[in-house]
Amino acid sequence: MKVDRIYHFWYIYFVEFSVELLDEAVDFILSLSVKMQAKVQRTISLLKSFGYKLPEPHSRKIIGTKNLFELRIKLGSDICRLFYFYWKDKIYLITSGYIKKSNKLDKKQLNKALSLMNHVKKEENND
Repeated sequence: MKVDRIYHFWYIYFVEFSVELLDEAVDFILSLSVKMQAKVQRTISLLKSFGYKLPEPHSRKIIGTKNLFELRIKLGSDICRLFYFYWKDKIYLITSGYIKKSNKLDKKQLNKALSLMNHVKKEENND
C-alpha cells in the first residue's frame, strides 16, 4: 500500500507599518540609558512589524481615551512608557514618553500626549 504525503505550507505575511516620532518623543528617548534605548528601539520595531496586532505586554490601549495607546518597555526595575496613535495610511505617531514611577498612569503625561495628538490631528485637517 502506497501512502502519499500531503504537505501544508504556512504563509506569513507581514504588513510593514511606519512609525514616526515627534520631537518630544525623540528628546525623551535620547535622555534614556543606552540599554533602555535599545529596548525602546526593539519595541518600536515590533510596532512596525505587527501594527495594531501588537499584543500586551508590548502595547496597550489607554482606557478612557480615543485611539491613544502606550508602548510598554521594562528593563530591570525601570519602566518606560511611550504614547502613540494611528495617524494615517499605516503610520503610527509616537507623541511622548516618560519613566513610570508608580502603578498609576501619570495624568500629566497622559494630558500632554492627548494634547500633542489633538494638535497633530488639527494641523492635518488644516492642510
